[in-house]
Order: sequence, then structure tokens, then C-alpha cells
Amino acid sequence: MSEPTVIAQSTLTCPECSHTVKHVMPENFCQWFLECAGCGTLLKPRPGDCCVFCSYGDVPCPPVQAGDACCA
Repeated sequence: MSEPTVIAQSTLTCPECSHTVKHVMPENFCQWFLECAGCGTLLKPRPGDCCVFCSYGDVPCPPVQAGDACCA
């Protein structure tokens, strides 16, 4: 069985100002906080999500894509 293809980039959309920016996601740690380049809002994961990419990105973080528990 082959490894699933993991997408390394995600486009984050700020929930406050709708600013979008592409980020390369870290593969070995969770990104819990990220400052919006548009309005300066500190993005944090929504309840139940492991990281900002799972909450505000168009692609979930690499561990979730691979079917693993993120931050486990």
C-alpha cells in the first residue's frame, strides 16, 4: 500500500478581514498561532481543530491528511 500524497501548502483565510495567504505547512509540529498579515488578528484553532490550517486553511495539516492524529 502506498503512502497518501500529502499537500504541503494551504491557503489561509482570515475570519476577520478575509485576507488570504499561502503558507507551507510544517510537517513536524502544529501551528497553533499565526498573525494575519492583513489585519494583525492572532489566529488560533477553533475548538475541536488541532491547528490554524485545519481551522482556516483550504487544506488540512499534513498529519490529518495522512490519517494520523495531529499533535498526538
